[in-house]
Amino acid sequence: MMPTVEISWPDHYDPRNCPIHVRNDIEIDVAPDAVWAWITRAPLWPTWYRNSADVRILQGDACELRLGTRFRWKTFGVAITSTVIEYVPNGRMAWDAHGLGVDAYHAWALAPCTRGCYVLTEETQHGWAARLGGLLMPGRMHRYHQVWLESLAAKARGGLPPPA
Repeated sequence: MMPTVEISWPDHYDPRNCPIHVRNDIEIDVAPDAVWAWITRAPLWPTWYRNSADVRILQGDACELRLGTRFRWKTFGVAITSTVIEYVPNGRMAWDAHGLGVDAYHAWALAPCTRGCYVLTEETQHGWAARLGGLLMPGRMHRYHQVWLESLAAKARGGLPPPA
């Protein structure tokens, strides 16, 4: 049985108020802290998630996402600036994402489960580029988020990230 986890949506990004919303989840047969370690080490994402590039921490811990961390990165070929606005260690994290024609919110929720760790990730988007992408390439974000989760599972099964 899957644990019950939900995303805490700011009103502006609530799925009921956004034209774009994707939801993906996975069960991973490792402890939540190992999964969390890979999610929060954003500068390492490009080594295991092919839809991320050029991750740079602008403000905050140089290696790991935490509450208030500002970072710049590329995803779907778009330069994005994000700030972590929710952070509960080993449990919840969310950031906003702003780029040309994109205003988004990406959230993660983790919970222990029978197999190890249940991971939920959801994203909502506003903006002309987000709408255009949804029209021209329907399902693309959902597919890439699933790849992100499956790649995360493979990394977490291999152990913790290298020390910072």
